[in-house]
Amino acid sequence: MSVTLNCDMGEGYGNWRFGDDAGIMPFIDCANIACGFHAGDPMTMMRAVELAAREGKRIGAHPSLPDREGFGRRELRLSPEELRAAFIYQIGALAGVARAVGKDLSHVKPHGIIYGMAARDMALATAMAEAAKTFDLPLFGMAGTFHESAARAVEAHFVAEFFADLSYGPAGELIIPRTQSAVDIEKAAARLDRAVREGKVEAVDGTLLNVSFQTVCIHSDPPNARDVAAAMRRVLDTAQR
Repeated sequence: MSVTLNCDMGEGYGNWRFGDDAGIMPFIDCANIACGFHAGDPMTMMRAVELAAREGKRIGAHPSLPDREGFGRRELRLSPEELRAAFIYQIGALAGVARAVGKDLSHVKPHGIIYGMAARDMALATAMAEAAKTFDLPLFGMAGTFHESAARAVEAHFVAEFFADLSYGPAGELIIPRTQSAVDIEKAAARLDRAVREGKVEAVDGTLLNVSFQTVCIHSDPPNARDVAAAMRRVLDTAQR
């Protein structure tokens, strides 16, 4: 099975625009579109969905914690029941927007800090997986974590994910910056190439980690995001020939 390239998108709000969605969209396979809690309002969601539909890309929901001011990257404590309801609310909103342009959602990709929190907490991971299962959608997550075991427990389809533009800690955890700076494209390309060819990634302390994945994530908010997308597309296309 070929590895797909996905990107977190639609992350503006009102008059504020973040991310070069139009420049990135041609290079990716799957668009993870913000659903209103960390970014995205009805018109921003509609524009992102319409762009993805025109470009023939798969459209996924990108739900988060209710943390617009912190862009979903601050650790907030929701009960599993609250998290499940919050995710169902957001996925349902984007599903409605997608239906308005004649499209169905293809997956759910959690955003920001809750991604890492749920990887370490089975109850939170189960809440996310149950929300995805409510819509019969695959859940994107990290292999070998509670993301995967929770999805299997509720019989939701699981798609393992690798992050080309983020660093990994020695335990396999993602190092997520609160604010984005330009990505070192050469380093990211080498990281992805090794992951695809060898199933390995080097952590920040030099630890060599095994990785298994079917999709690769990049982000739309670094200032050089379009160039990152083009470079990661080239790596995947070359490695999978």
